[in-house]
Amino acid sequence: MSHHDTTGGAPAPRSHTEPADDQLALERTHARKCRAAAAAAASAAARRVDEGAGVLAGEGVSGDGAGAEALGRYLRGQARDLGEETGGPPFFGSLHYLETPQAGEHAGERYHIGRRRIAEHPAAAPLVVDWRAPVSRAFYQATAQKPAGVQRRRRYGWRPGAPGEPDSLTALEDELLGESGESTPGRLVAKELERPRVGPMRDIVATIQPDQDDLVRAPLTKSLCIQGAPGTGKTAVGLHRAAYLLFAHASRLHRGGLLVVGPNPRFLDYIAQVLPALGESGVSQHTVADLVAPEGFAGPTAEEGAEAARVKHSPAFAEVLRQAVHAHLRPPTEPLAVPDGAYTWRLPAEELHRIVTETAAREMPYEAGREAVRTAVCAALRSLAEQRTGPRGTAWLRRMGSSKPVKRLLDECWPKLRPQRLLARLLTDEGELAAAASGHLSAAEQGAVLRKGGGRGRPADRWTAADLLLLDELEGLLHRSETSLGHLIVDEAQDLSPMECRALARRSRFGSLTVLGDLAQGTTPWAARSWEEQLLHLGAPGADVVPLTTGFRVPEALTAAANAVLATLDVPVPPARSLRGSGRLRVRRSARLAEAAVDAVRRALTSDGSVAVIAAPERLAEVQRALADAQLSASPTGATSTAVRVTAVAADSAKGLEFDHVVLVEPAEVLAADARSGGRHLYVAVTRAVSGLELVHRAPLPECLAHARSCRISTERGPFPGD
Repeated sequence: MSHHDTTGGAPAPRSHTEPADDQLALERTHARKCRAAAAAAASAAARRVDEGAGVLAGEGVSGDGAGAEALGRYLRGQARDLGEETGGPPFFGSLHYLETPQAGEHAGERYHIGRRRIAEHPAAAPLVVDWRAPVSRAFYQATAQKPAGVQRRRRYGWRPGAPGEPDSLTALEDELLGESGESTPGRLVAKELERPRVGPMRDIVATIQPDQDDLVRAPLTKSLCIQGAPGTGKTAVGLHRAAYLLFAHASRLHRGGLLVVGPNPRFLDYIAQVLPALGESGVSQHTVADLVAPEGFAGPTAEEGAEAARVKHSPAFAEVLRQAVHAHLRPPTEPLAVPDGAYTWRLPAEELHRIVTETAAREMPYEAGREAVRTAVCAALRSLAEQRTGPRGTAWLRRMGSSKPVKRLLDECWPKLRPQRLLARLLTDEGELAAAASGHLSAAEQGAVLRKGGGRGRPADRWTAADLLLLDELEGLLHRSETSLGHLIVDEAQDLSPMECRALARRSRFGSLTVLGDLAQGTTPWAARSWEEQLLHLGAPGADVVPLTTGFRVPEALTAAANAVLATLDVPVPPARSLRGSGRLRVRRSARLAEAAVDAVRRALTSDGSVAVIAAPERLAEVQRALADAQLSASPTGATSTAVRVTAVAADSAKGLEFDHVVLVEPAEVLAADARSGGRHLYVAVTRAVSGLELVHRAPLPECLAHARSCRISTERGPFPGD
């Protein structure tokens, strides 16, 4: 590895053809050329938007307002994206190929690699190659053992916070693959991995590791489940996979669409800037609740008990709804008579019974089944008519299908159903619920979901969050949409209930999925116990389950503590390992918890980066008051402003967030706060930090952390009676 850093202190270059300062000057010259080309492209795009405004106003186009509007949206989006290219470093790495046959078509070539392609004009050779292009893969995959024709891999260091001006390029680092014995992350990679974490999540495009790159570039048709330990970059891998698929399969995903699903709005805010930074600004990001809410619905309007919610989220309730729908099918017992001018066509009850039962056996969506019965009845009528007087056309068939006798038959044997009315009856009528739940729910479970005093057939005017999932399930049973996403990326998937998984599966019936999560962090009442079962609910039983266990950001001392907690959880998850030897884990016992927490925050603020105080929900208000009294402003949970350095968050709301320093107040309370998920909340809490973790406690530490204390932990004792 060879280095050059204008800030001083770096080792001298080991193998260069020019002096290092000359190389840095040449790279800055290239950066100026790139910025000029990007600015010119942005200006040209802005001019096209102005010219397109005339098109939108009707100038030079006739009779195609929709096409003009689409053109305007495209031009505005292109101008926005190109304008953003001038806002950061134009490249983060480069590849220098050998002039040998092993390099193939790239022999003697040199490629700069960045977040987006930059060229002086569309037909010109690129000044910067998009990181997703096939030639860029060697930047992430080439090794000394398998250099793939690469002579030198170069990384660039840019001044933090600078918008990418050429003079902010301060460092070069070369990896000479033809000369070094092994390929290891260099100083610039380590520096990037250890950058302070303030504000929203950033992309990792400059530091993607080979195993991560394999997952990012996996084929579109391949569904993946990534079981990722904390700090292994599973969320970043999922987002970079989204950007890669949109680049490599643009036309296919333009038709089918790509959706990112996160656990809550706070999490989506945290990751919102990653895809735009990678050149993809039009990707939809939603929670499951967003997806299942009916159009124009403001949100749940009622609360319910934990047991009722658990029952409604269970897969058994899907069978209850299916049974409730099919209970409305009543095979006819009377013949059908349809007047046709002077003649009346008659179908016997036996034939009608056969049509209805055979259609029901096909298990198609309910409304499609109703139309199939109509079609079959009309076909039988046509057969009678053609035997008597000859062929009948489509107009005659339409007339038969809309005749009053046929409509009456359908309403009697296959009546129209409305999801909200059907669910309201099911949840308020004890007899109807008992009939639908027979064989699926116990009497106690039926009692938990039954709304007392509803009255038969009375529409419900209040829906809970779980009810919205049931309505969505009913919509699928009745109308099954023909649209399907091309790809679905689901993060924190271990916390999805079976009914939430089914809602997502309905939207990706013909597409593929990337499922991200960590079984050890499953904290909902219905959290997955195994990926095999969860993938079955998601409609992807054949997906590969790939573990990510190497932590690139969480230090070794913190990983050891996390693994000690993990060992107490009954989950089939391998322990993580860390590539970072840095980091600090402190333990302080004090009779004055809030005061000790404030001291720990002040100590953490002497280092760069964000600070979070995590506590059990019932302890959080006390901690927030202490921080306010100490004039240490604590942001609301999950705030992403770069101006905010201190966050106070309950342990049950910390999942998915990442901070440089964490002060965990009274770990025993976190463990005891939830009889079922307390251990998992503790695991989440001790894995939120990427630099330093301080455990502040008055009660004895949980046994798992007390045991880990003898391993790579520096202990500081505060005042405590009897110590």
